[in-house]
Amino acid sequence: MRIIFAADHAGFSLKEHLKPFVESLGHSVEDVGNTVLDEQDDYPAFVAGAARIISAHPEEARAIVIGGSGQGEAIAANRFPNVRAVVYAGEPVTKEDEALDMLALTREHNDANILSLGARFITEDLAERAVRRWLEIPFSGEERHARRNTAIDHLSE
Repeated sequence: MRIIFAADHAGFSLKEHLKPFVESLGHSVEDVGNTVLDEQDDYPAFVAGAARIISAHPEEARAIVIGGSGQGEAIAANRFPNVRAVVYAGEPVTKEDEALDMLALTREHNDANILSLGARFITEDLAERAVRRWLEIPFSGEERHARRNTAIDHLSE
């Protein structure tokens, strides 16, 4: 699968770490920026580059966008049609929380196609585990989820 990466200065180091990891999983990687560490850059332009690709090819690619919290990046990405960006906030807090695997549900139910990571809140190891899991889990294809995703995609019409 084609995986698009985008990050600002806060996510730059984690992006550079994750690109070869994702390639080692057998995916092709495309970096839409920033391609240099620039402490003055702003994430919206880079996220927009990734979101435009996903918007045009929602079935053929996924993206991983990275910033300080991941929240603004997801908000920006979700401005584009056919984009369903989600933020990964970390591991379950308790054993009971493991039954509520939010990362899995973003794929199984929502067919999320952009994963937004908050570099200031997760380690490289945790990011690798999250990315691997997110890339491995397919959309369930259940009619009710497909119907809801279609409704979401048409909300702005």
